[in-house]
Amino acid sequence: MLREQSPLAGKTVKIQRGDFKGQEYQVEDWWENVGGISWMDAKGNPACLLYAVRAAGRGLPTDNEVLYGKIGCLGHLIHISEIEE
Repeated sequence: MLREQSPLAGKTVKIQRGDFKGQEYQVEDWWENVGGISWMDAKGNPACLLYAVRAAGRGLPTDNEVLYGKIGCLGHLIHISEIEE
């Protein structure tokens, strides 16, 4: 692991803002812990690519405060600022 496990790991939370507002999100952990590298360095990873496009278009912070989890059966990266704790 590259960092301490997220306190939200293993929990289902509600997304409070952004494209997935209102959706339930099953948090696995910080993306860095799941992917082993920053999302910014994960070349070719579909979830990271989609997050990069969404982050640029929505003005999300360019940092590693990004969680990996699932909405339904699909994996997504969500910035911590989008989560309702």
